Amino acid sequence: MLAIHNVFLVWHSRVIYVGRTVKPIYHYDMNRQIAPYGSWKSPITSDFVAAGTVPLGGAYLDGDTLYWTEGRPQENGRYVIVKQSDSGPQVVTPPGFNVRTRVHEYGGGSATIHDGVIYFVNFMDQRLYRQRPGEEAQAVTPESAYRYADGQVGPNGRFFCVREDHTNPGQEAVNTIVVLALDGTDTGQVLASGYDFFASPRLRADGKKLAWLAWNHPNMPWDGTELWVADLTDAGLANAQMVAGGKEESIFQPEWGPDGALYFVSDRSNWWNLYRWQNGSVTALHPMDAEFGRPQWVFGAATYGFSDARTMVCTYTQNGRWRLATLDIVSGAFAPVDFPYDTINHITVGQGKVVFNVDAATQPQALVQWDLHAQTWEILRESSSTAVDAGYLSVPQAVEFPTENGLTAHAIYYPPQNKDFAAPADEQPPLLVISHGGPTSASPIRLSYGVQYWTSRGFGVLDVNYGGSTGYGRSYRLRLNDNWGIVDVQDCINGAKFLVAQGKADARRLSIRGGSAGGYTTLCALAFHDYFSAGASYFGVSDAEALAKETHKFESRYLDNLIGPYPEKQDIYRARSPIHFVHQFNCPLILFQGLEDQVVPPNQSEAMYEAVKAKGIPVAYVPYAGEQHGFRRAENIKHSMETELYFYSKIFGFELAEAVEPIAIDNLS
Repeated sequence: MLAIHNVFLVWHSRVIYVGRTVKPIYHYDMNRQIAPYGSWKSPITSDFVAAGTVPLGGAYLDGDTLYWTEGRPQENGRYVIVKQSDSGPQVVTPPGFNVRTRVHEYGGGSATIHDGVIYFVNFMDQRLYRQRPGEEAQAVTPESAYRYADGQVGPNGRFFCVREDHTNPGQEAVNTIVVLALDGTDTGQVLASGYDFFASPRLRADGKKLAWLAWNHPNMPWDGTELWVADLTDAGLANAQMVAGGKEESIFQPEWGPDGALYFVSDRSNWWNLYRWQNGSVTALHPMDAEFGRPQWVFGAATYGFSDARTMVCTYTQNGRWRLATLDIVSGAFAPVDFPYDTINHITVGQGKVVFNVDAATQPQALVQWDLHAQTWEILRESSSTAVDAGYLSVPQAVEFPTENGLTAHAIYYPPQNKDFAAPADEQPPLLVISHGGPTSASPIRLSYGVQYWTSRGFGVLDVNYGGSTGYGRSYRLRLNDNWGIVDVQDCINGAKFLVAQGKADARRLSIRGGSAGGYTTLCALAFHDYFSAGASYFGVSDAEALAKETHKFESRYLDNLIGPYPEKQDIYRARSPIHFVHQFNCPLILFQGLEDQVVPPNQSEAMYEAVKAKGIPVAYVPYAGEQHGFRRAENIKHSMETELYFYSKIFGFELAEAVEPIAIDNLS
């Protein structure tokens, strides 16, 4: 049993915890120690989260040889290419190289492998490199202001890819599709231009046709893209024609099939479904209320591929869970496959085998190989080699709850869980409501040690897939148009209310947290509503108008659809910017920021910190040198988690199970 003495402070008409003295009296109930939520000791430490997991990227099949990308948090967050060998995984990227492109700033499509030769973009100089077996990496493009992504090796060893031109500082970058000679002096012959953005240049197997995606401001690729096809000649492209897409149709992952037809995913039916373009006409392959596509934040995303002349292996999501199927492209037979995972992040298909990057509710992220002939599964690589006792793991639950205008919204709920502890019978857990980034994104069902860090200490976590999220059809995605800062916030609040009404969360200890766009949702919730008791913003947007003026090209017109065209709707931008409504803030806030962030510049967090501090509200600001948009360095990941936990311990009034480095919280009595 525990003797607990609560100390309260009335803060702008809200009662919040600011201090609690806890005298533990060891008492066991079903072998569990009774202790307040938040104070539970957990083996899922910040060190484990930061360094105990290896971020896994997409896989590459070069014949029968498998490669994949991995992150290295302990090496300043660099990414490397790993090769599967008889002796185990072999890192093939030389020290000092970081496989990561900055095209669109979010990257993706940083490498390709052809006949045993690796082609990759190095982060520091953005040059394209060629690495032959047994040789050093050799730069095959000159030093320049060009960036490259999403490449494919074509006839005569030429390299087809997207190029982003930054040769004119102060002006918007120019994107094109180019072909490179790979001789170390060539920056690329332009094949396709005239659009603001390009993606997915894909050669037909015979090298005679090229397909690609293109779109213009203000669209993002999930709003509307065009699918183009042209003949490839020695002089360039000829007879180009648009075969699908438009301003209100999103096309995803064009691929040439073994039959010479062009396959792609389109949301023309409201759902991202599979289609085929052949003999001048487009045919739906298997219409269903499911998403076979995903938002193209990065290059190289894939949800399907071909295993043989007639077998497509495809993945799709329904109600928050990803599924697997095969599709006979001749007969049209669609066969779901019993799949032992909950989320499929990427798929690579070869002859008779498929490699997935997958997540599961209680298993680490992994690369898994499926042998189609033997119908067997093999785990090739897990993101963590350290097993965590299942007794410390919260099992996520997909929930649907009522929200505004008679609609429903979606979320993933993680209840507190720690086999060693239980809370006093009269106590309800604090709740962290997560507003995901994007905002055109989605929170998947997965084992996230970053989430389990909280649940194993006694927090409930609600990861909200608010209106505007992907995976629930185009109409659900469009809910956020003209309503960013409104619909997302309402759904986060209603999700919290849903759990409070069920007795699963303490109404006095509700926190909202998020990064990037999720940080904006967090700040809007605190500025325009009086519901949460604390907030944590990671590189969040505080001034929508400043973001429209300052962010990088890819997102420079993103807000046209989410808020309205700028500057025509300047009044709405100001009305939706939390920085102008700090006088309405009523609860403590902590802000985290990378100082080299080009997506959401540091001045967004700095301005919010100064304004909240001036009002006298408890606030902390934690900047990190060398970090960009999203933290990649192990020491910063560790520090940010411990700091946020320390912040909540002071605001919600619980003792920490283990000491962490304290930080200064301004205005905290």
